[in-house]
Amino acid sequence: MKISIAQLNYHIGNFEKNKGLIIKAIDKARSEGSDLVVFSELCVPGYPPLDLLDRIDFIEKCNRTVNEITDHCKGIAAVIGTPVYNKEPGGRKLYNSALVLSDGMTIFSANKSLLPTYDVFDEYRYFEPGKEFRLLSLKGINIALTICEDLWDDQPHGNWPGSAGIYPVAPMEELAVFNPDLVINISASPFSYQAVETRRNIFVAKALKHRIPVISVNQTGANTGLIFDGASLAVNRNGQIFRQLGYFEEAVETFSLEDLDAGFNLPDIGRAETAALIHKALITGIQDYFAKTGFRKAILGLSGGLDSAVCLCLAAEALGPDNVLALLMPSRYSPGSSVNDSVVLAEKLGIKYQLVSIEEPMRAFEKTLKGPFKGLKPDVTEENIQARIRAILLMAYSNKFGYMLLNTSNKSETAVGYSTLYGDMAGGLSVIGDVYKSDVYKLASYINRNGETIPEPIIRKPPSAELKPGQLDTDSLPPYDILDPILYRYIELQKPPDEIVAEGWDRSIVEKVIRMINVSEYKRYQAPPILRISSKSFGDGWKMPLAARY
Repeated sequence: MKISIAQLNYHIGNFEKNKGLIIKAIDKARSEGSDLVVFSELCVPGYPPLDLLDRIDFIEKCNRTVNEITDHCKGIAAVIGTPVYNKEPGGRKLYNSALVLSDGMTIFSANKSLLPTYDVFDEYRYFEPGKEFRLLSLKGINIALTICEDLWDDQPHGNWPGSAGIYPVAPMEELAVFNPDLVINISASPFSYQAVETRRNIFVAKALKHRIPVISVNQTGANTGLIFDGASLAVNRNGQIFRQLGYFEEAVETFSLEDLDAGFNLPDIGRAETAALIHKALITGIQDYFAKTGFRKAILGLSGGLDSAVCLCLAAEALGPDNVLALLMPSRYSPGSSVNDSVVLAEKLGIKYQLVSIEEPMRAFEKTLKGPFKGLKPDVTEENIQARIRAILLMAYSNKFGYMLLNTSNKSETAVGYSTLYGDMAGGLSVIGDVYKSDVYKLASYINRNGETIPEPIIRKPPSAELKPGQLDTDSLPPYDILDPILYRYIELQKPPDEIVAEGWDRSIVEKVIRMINVSEYKRYQAPPILRISSKSFGDGWKMPLAARY
């Protein structure tokens, strides 16, 4: 029996495009003699469709698209993911389903049992959990067909003590009693640099536990802030990886179940470099956000600092240098070196740039506010006005010329509110909003891996907002080598303050950092969408009350 893995990039609600991708993959698989081609979770509408699932017309388009794909399945079977109506009198109106299509009809269906409702996932909002467990029989092979979480039933309760997992049911255990010959898992599993090997290890562990080959099919591409890395797998019953498709790449690959079981031609699956994966993830995120929203050109403010430099490099690679504009907006506090470094970078990348001083607008604001501010010393108010002038200029270019403004704030700044609302927080997409400052340096090093792209002075200079004389980030924040580990423990690992202190971090600094996180929630609430590359990103995966005291 031959099986094809179809790892594709879907566009939410673009049924014609998704149908075209699926049919093209079916044709390719059929031409290679495949008996079964497997697609990813909710591939028909694209993942995640969110509240589009509440629209009857959207579900009807899903159904029509499924029918059109079904008509094309002649001489081959296909596993596709789509929402399906729940025909029972009670419960939610839809199932998250895997349908098996063959010779113009649906021959089998499986409904997802474990519906993740944590972090960026909210599937229980839309779907009824499946309660029936049975095998698909195809070409004499008995297949346990599962959907994403159904094979990951041992998800932990975060840092909650004494809890083994969040689910009371283990679908694979239910299916294992029927002695399947093969497990197929279709998923839409977003990228997280912390989980690359963890996810792979899950499939290896399931194969070893049940002594059954496991095939996992994930999607690739990005939909808004969620980035999908693909990395679909075929694992034999001995836990050996027989195939792994590429990261962030579309591919259709065919192999025989007999070769999978025999373990021939096993690839060397090494550890992927984290910086390389994050780099590719962010480029994928930018490319797909622009392609799927209809924007072609980007603009950003190039300050001479590391964050904007890294973002410029990513944008140039993602969109092409001709589609990116850098705006240099020096103030009275900007050293000449910042402008020079920015020019050098833009010219190395072949990026168009323009120099627009904010001195004249700043003087106009000072004149306008001279009366109301009489007798008051300059403070953060004047600093923020500078940042907001820059945002006005950037948005003016955006409106006039059709550029999408890229936000260049990093995760460390976003976490502690070291940013100006309606100023440097402006933008249509936050490129590195899920990248800690320490990791921005690693990204810069990766970008320079084949030679100096980002000028060394940009990397070496102490981080500064350059909004007052001699300003440094460390005037307001702990050094990043102290700040970032504390942030990581509090945000990603969800450790309480006392536990972080017990690990050796200064209590006063820990308490200050957490206080800054909490009081900045209103700012993050108004931030642009963030490209997610971690296990806990701000945005959809971070839901905190604004009016709280904790």
